[in-house]
Amino acid sequence: MEEIAEQLKNFSVLCVEDEEGIRKRLVNTLKYYFAEVYEASNGEDGYCLYYENRPDIIISDIEMPEKNGIQLAKDIRKDDLSTIIIMLTAYSNEEYLLNLINLNINHYILKPLTSESLLDAIVKVFKDRLDKKILFCDELYFDMKNRELYYNDEIVPLRKRDKDFLILLYENKNMVLTYSMIEENIWRDKVMTSSALKTFIKEFRQRLPIDLVVNIPQEGYKLKVL
Repeated sequence: MEEIAEQLKNFSVLCVEDEEGIRKRLVNTLKYYFAEVYEASNGEDGYCLYYENRPDIIISDIEMPEKNGIQLAKDIRKDDLSTIIIMLTAYSNEEYLLNLINLNINHYILKPLTSESLLDAIVKVFKDRLDKKILFCDELYFDMKNRELYYNDEIVPLRKRDKDFLILLYENKNMVLTYSMIEENIWRDKVMTSSALKTFIKEFRQRLPIDLVVNIPQEGYKLKVL
């Protein structure tokens, strides 16, 4: 757990909670672990902060004014299946929790919340992700913990943007990765021109020992099934 907690210092988190007392305690706890901590008192402000800052993890209550946590998650998941979302909920019935699973929520914590249950949940979702190896074929895999692509057990040199794009391709492997999704998740606060994207894809393909990208004309790209 200590190793994961240390790694959290490289990540950012958004806390969305309408009850000020709970939110302040949450934020104070999160500041011990994360490099950047953003906070919002409702789902509408939470979505704006998410869109502007693209945090690595979102911790949100469900029952909130203006936009509740479920709608916030729905809006985020329209174009983003990779950001970790943890929900705080007072509900424990199976039908309700099934809705969270259908929204691709990574974890939920039943209230009342404690510092221990919060940290346990954060460590679990990060450990699951960091320990993961993305297998493209027998010879080619991406190690999430080391953030390195391996081909025949040798590292394939990639830039940070290459690695981010490769992970994004994989996490959206069952759908088309649209131009807008690429711009929002890879270019982030910069403008992505069509020529810049074409150059990036060309150079990305040249760095890979096996081509993993399928071009979907007028739409975007998909991960090639090997």
